[in-house]
Amino acid sequence: MRPSVDIDAANATAVERMMEAHPVLVGLGRALDVIPGMREDLLLHAGPPITWERASGPLRGAIIGALIFEGKAHSPQEAEALVTSGAVHLEPCHQHSAVGPMAGVISPSMAVYILENQAHGNRAFSNLNEGYGRVLRYGAYGEDVQQRLRWMHDVMAPVLGEAIAASGGIDIRALLAEALHMGDEGHNRNKAGSILFTKALAPHIARAAPNSDVAGEILQFLGDNALSVLNPVMAACKAMADAAHGVEGSTLVTTMARNGTDFGIRVSSMGDRWFTGPAEIPKGLYFPGFQAEDANPDIGDSTITETAGIGAFAMAAAPAIVTFVSGTPQDAINATLEMYEITVAEHKYFTIPYLDFRGTPVGIDLRKVVESGITPRVNTGIAHREAGVGQIGAGLVRPPLDMFLQALVAVAEKYGFA
Repeated sequence: MRPSVDIDAANATAVERMMEAHPVLVGLGRALDVIPGMREDLLLHAGPPITWERASGPLRGAIIGALIFEGKAHSPQEAEALVTSGAVHLEPCHQHSAVGPMAGVISPSMAVYILENQAHGNRAFSNLNEGYGRVLRYGAYGEDVQQRLRWMHDVMAPVLGEAIAASGGIDIRALLAEALHMGDEGHNRNKAGSILFTKALAPHIARAAPNSDVAGEILQFLGDNALSVLNPVMAACKAMADAAHGVEGSTLVTTMARNGTDFGIRVSSMGDRWFTGPAEIPKGLYFPGFQAEDANPDIGDSTITETAGIGAFAMAAAPAIVTFVSGTPQDAINATLEMYEITVAEHKYFTIPYLDFRGTPVGIDLRKVVESGITPRVNTGIAHREAGVGQIGAGLVRPPLDMFLQALVAVAEKYGFA
């Protein structure tokens, strides 16, 4: 049977849209007010759809913490009852133009970054980064977590919102391009990007804060957190990937995400359909006192960075990351070189000095993954399998090959390939 579409042409269109997307951080808003389809009875989470019964420890902990933050529950038991009774619903961030790191839970009252793709007009959203330690995104929900969240949303968020507005918008694509030249890869290593982000906002924070003490607290919070920029970067990558979604005949992967139980992908030509497989335990370095038996399977929406051509795909730009995820500087270079084998383009704007400014590999092609047997590399944090413990290491993981085969078969059936 003669194919009804030209896949190569469709992929060229999709990857061009992904590369030409121009995400700019334009504001901060309340999730209920700005995220499409957000409701009072809804919590968004990382990864493909999942029920409470199948949810991992970190995701359950984050759900509990979010409901306590919202004032809808006062204990883990009350929170679980709300979800299992159907009074509170769970849906993926990705189905609402949003992304969240690790557990990725976004609740209606939470402040979220607003990223606008100024090339194509679509928007994407992400919550605020809490920093390290016992945090909601790793499933912690105690009073220390709640106090931090309240300070972030009651004190920091209004000032950040004013500062972003006063800045006229922060070009995240340009920030990422510069950070890659300064030793970042945009996913697990964001030290340079977070400094650039804080520098861009600092004078506006100083003017927007009610007093110097508050300004100092906010600047120190941002400056001490090497992941400050990760959340707007993730939303920027979501805006880029969404620009490539919906191209008829394209076999480009436009979503990779994990919920702590399943790893899921979505494909440009296949609408909202998810293709899933089991999430794996990352391989990497563990903090003292922890080992692989303590780890939860991989979790989070931050794989949107690899989907857009950075993260593990840009490891050659960040050789020092191996001190965090394990390996050698040569391993970092080899990781990037391998990803050229499963992508359809080299990025126009994200380049790697160590490779003579070659563009990062971008545009994961289902066909190339299945033909080669090479699955995408992912840099990731490692969460403890029990809620509330937090991050216990960092490393590398790959999605199961079967997902890509499932997706390719579905594309073939849709378009009449033999």
